[in-house]
Amino acid sequence: MTISTSTDDSFSDLCIYEHPFDRIVFPDDPERFIHVPTSLERNAIELSSAIHFSLADIGIGVSTGPVVDFRLQKHIQQKPSEGTVPLLYPGHFSGHAVQWPKAEMRRGNAIRLNADTKKWLYPNGFYTVARRFSAKEERRRIVASVVDPQAFPNAPMLGFENHLNVFHEDKRGLTEEIAHGLAAFLNTTAVDEQFRRFNGHTQVNATDLRLMKYPSRSALIGLGKWARGQSELTQSMLDEMMKKLAE
Repeated sequence: MTISTSTDDSFSDLCIYEHPFDRIVFPDDPERFIHVPTSLERNAIELSSAIHFSLADIGIGVSTGPVVDFRLQKHIQQKPSEGTVPLLYPGHFSGHAVQWPKAEMRRGNAIRLNADTKKWLYPNGFYTVARRFSAKEERRRIVASVVDPQAFPNAPMLGFENHLNVFHEDKRGLTEEIAHGLAAFLNTTAVDEQFRRFNGHTQVNATDLRLMKYPSRSALIGLGKWARGQSELTQSMLDEMMKKLAE
């Protein structure tokens, strides 16, 4: 199959490649997504026999953040107070960590815990989150962060706003190692390249994340232990670990 790619309508960097059909539509993909390779080279995920597990295989789920703020607006407030729990928006995440509360968050930092809101909240714990929307100019489509329960020591539950995707285990927190391992994996260049091949817009849906392939649970635990031991995680460090993971 012939694939041509260009970054803009000037076609100044037009490239044309021939690919086998099974690289465009994967034989084992029940959804029959169309993948658009941008080069003849296969990335670490394509070449790896170790990265072939579904989230269901490793006992992890991903869901869209259940708090739709305009429906629960009367329960949301800017300043945390007694009777509230943290409400997390994409704006609370910077890099790989959470910054909460933030004075400039006009939409709010907290949601009241009561009979009307409890069903939309998750127990406090470790979670991996990825923003549902990214700007076109951002370097990566998938930007993942870790929610650490120690940031909310007195909170029994957490609210995740609808513009976040949340990785969890049966609507509860992940282990600390899994949360860090997932975030490290999702933030690699190889994952971003693989994602862009079948997703041509800036929205990252839970369904997209559910259909991706992941390392084994034990591999994610090992990756998480490594990530936790680093004082700083750079893109080159993450990508180098991905190469080792894919071997």
